[in-house]
Amino acid sequence: MKDLLKKYEEKSPEIVFNWKDPETDAEGWTVINSLRGGAAGGGTRMRKGLDMNEVLSLAKTMEVKFTVSGPAIGGAKSGINFDPKDPRKKGVLERWYKAVSPLLKSYYGTGGDLNVDEIHEVIPITEDCGVWHPQEGVFNGHFKPTEADKINRIGQLRQGVIKVVESKQYSPDILRKYTVADMITGYGVAEAVKHYYEIYGGQVEGKKAIVQGFGNVGSAAAYYLAQMGAKVVAIIDISGGLINEDGFRLEEIRELFLNKDGNALRAENLIPFEEMNERVWQLHSEIFAPCAASRLITKEQIDSLINKGLEVVSCGANVPFADKEIFFGDIMEYTDQRISLIPDFISNCGMARVFAYFMERRVEMTDEAIFSDTSETIRKALQNTFKRSAAKTNISSTAFEIALKQLI
Repeated sequence: MKDLLKKYEEKSPEIVFNWKDPETDAEGWTVINSLRGGAAGGGTRMRKGLDMNEVLSLAKTMEVKFTVSGPAIGGAKSGINFDPKDPRKKGVLERWYKAVSPLLKSYYGTGGDLNVDEIHEVIPITEDCGVWHPQEGVFNGHFKPTEADKINRIGQLRQGVIKVVESKQYSPDILRKYTVADMITGYGVAEAVKHYYEIYGGQVEGKKAIVQGFGNVGSAAAYYLAQMGAKVVAIIDISGGLINEDGFRLEEIRELFLNKDGNALRAENLIPFEEMNERVWQLHSEIFAPCAASRLITKEQIDSLINKGLEVVSCGANVPFADKEIFFGDIMEYTDQRISLIPDFISNCGMARVFAYFMERRVEMTDEAIFSDTSETIRKALQNTFKRSAAKTNISSTAFEIALKQLI
């Protein structure tokens, strides 16, 4: 696996598109690792301090993810080095998508990512640039449909991603009109835990869980884990955190979900971040869902959780460990060798799978069909890993080997 990974990491990307905004100091990159299957896909993120290497690593991550979620295309990513809180953000995005629109028309599909919203920013701005849908390039480059078929499938994709979740089974409040895009990634993170215990032995109910991050992914993961009967004992977010060693009730998690401020945890008794970041790693839990930014978790933090009884990590963030390597650094390898580590390209593939699902011909548009499809995709990936090795350790290295053999 290490040899395959080294070869994959060292391979140069096929296309690197670099853009400098004429009106601000913003700089952007689209990195297309390969045009496998005639197209490539990956979202658009924005943060201050982002560089091309970050975009490259995420493009390679997307390519691995597509081996699980489908379609069989190359990995790509777009990133803009700019402060997302700057009031000039909208103009930066408008100029960026205008510049990158020829790629989006031909062979590149994008979506939302860190600090860039799929529904309120990506879709309307790309439409104004003459792109039918941000995934149009995947249709043209990979599926090559007839014009009529493309219209039908893009319509299906448009409706599906912004579809309001109507089922009480999948929505914390059907009156708030949460969309599939709001809920699906966190749902997948929780489903990965459920399928892990079903396949490798055990059950979610009664297990204690810690969730890091309370944005779209973390808040949804916490909600679905609690719905399964897991006891969420701690939530740590950039704004602070909460601890209840007996586990928060489902209704309490639901209230925290409904009361969050954008992507920030809000509660009257919030523990300050510095104090929370000292205490949370000393807690006993069997489940850990890192759903905040990439490359945060140190060896000392994960080691402390393992020593307190941690059994499984389900990655909501891409590359959650503070490793310099693109994929499989020392901290990730150390974790994988000691406990069960479900890699990000399986556990957080929900949104990628939703795109793939809606790109197919005439699929069922019900909540049950959409969410069950993501769940089944994750279950199959874990089942394939289990078939290769039934050990509860080295799950990530085994999964990587399966994926990389498809790419190299």
